[in-house]
Amino acid sequence: MRQQKQNNTININVDASFFNEAFRPLMLTDKRYVLLMGGGASGKSYFAVQRMILKAMESNRRVLVVRKVAATLRASIFELFIQQLSEMKLLPLCKVTTSNLKIEFPNGSQFIFMGLDDPEKIKSITGIDDILIEECTELTLEDYTQLQLRLRSNKKNPQIWMMMNPVSTSNWTYKHFFEEEQPDTLIHHSTYKDNIKNLTPDFVQTMESYKTINPNYYQIYVLGKWGSLGKTVFTNWKVEEFELDKLIKANPKLETAIGADFGFINDPSTLSCSLVDLDNRKLYIFDELYEKGLLNDEFAQHIIDKGYGRQLILADSAEKKSIEEIRQYGVTRIKPARKGAGSVNAGIGFLQQFEIIIHPKCKHTITEFENYSYKKDKQTGQYLNQPIDSFNHIIDALRYSMETYNGNKNKAQALPLSWLGL
Repeated sequence: MRQQKQNNTININVDASFFNEAFRPLMLTDKRYVLLMGGGASGKSYFAVQRMILKAMESNRRVLVVRKVAATLRASIFELFIQQLSEMKLLPLCKVTTSNLKIEFPNGSQFIFMGLDDPEKIKSITGIDDILIEECTELTLEDYTQLQLRLRSNKKNPQIWMMMNPVSTSNWTYKHFFEEEQPDTLIHHSTYKDNIKNLTPDFVQTMESYKTINPNYYQIYVLGKWGSLGKTVFTNWKVEEFELDKLIKANPKLETAIGADFGFINDPSTLSCSLVDLDNRKLYIFDELYEKGLLNDEFAQHIIDKGYGRQLILADSAEKKSIEEIRQYGVTRIKPARKGAGSVNAGIGFLQQFEIIIHPKCKHTITEFENYSYKKDKQTGQYLNQPIDSFNHIIDALRYSMETYNGNKNKAQALPLSWLGL
């Protein structure tokens, strides 16, 4: 790809090989609605960003880029735009505003990044020529309708491009795009197999391993097929005896994951302790704490008595006062986990990628894995992608602990044998 800048215009010579072969037929589509669906790592978001960049270079356009939650924009689709502009050697020519997430091109085109968790801001946006929606299954039908109303451009070929991994058939996108025929719409399906040249052999092997680790996850999130969520959230687990010393000696790369959730009278204070095998996507849950009525000093003493006082512990960030008190009581490396809209399902989705082995002594953990369930739509009988807030106190602690390996800046140290007494 070569570019030249003259008098605030950019001439780009694009080699077709720059684009993933699976998506090239979409380069010149004039359909108003373009839905890119499929499995993870298929390259659909990369292509949508590349195509929208080229379109904005061809003429002056005002493009709205959205996700449901504003906080997720910076580390996802905004970073992808920056990366692609850099690869296209266009980034030095652009004005990037990181405070309010905006990118301006020399020809006047603009990319505006916004979350739909504040619908009033979206309603005030005018003059939009194109819209790009990341993870459109996170939206509601009302969100999507409002976005359609924003697309009132008089310019050539205004479009809405959408990217999604299909989830349950109870999601609004299934009825809207697949049960009802939508005019002027192009639907394209892709999987990681369409993007194989850009993936490492280890990553491909990991994707294939989900066939046995979690078949339902493999169908929905790897192959990008519509699924039907079952009643229980986790099916990728088993109860099995294991010896920590043998595990660690056999695999020195194992690391610790410890998380805490706070309770008092009605809910228990919990601790979840695991060994993480990232290479083989296995999670060994070896210890737990589950007790009601604990004051913060008592909770801290339990943690210290178990030998975890100096280990990294990620805890419920809504309880910052409790975290600080427990730190003062001697649990020196307890830190707040990330929370916010979408964090529960994101954490669950990450855990569903592992084969989870629970030691028989972790009885409360077993009970929660047996009973943690999805909500059911009373009208359709389908299970929704919304877990019931019950039987999840240890699972919440487990989710927090795994943020260490799911893009969180908190990093755990490799597990030393000494603190386990081995």
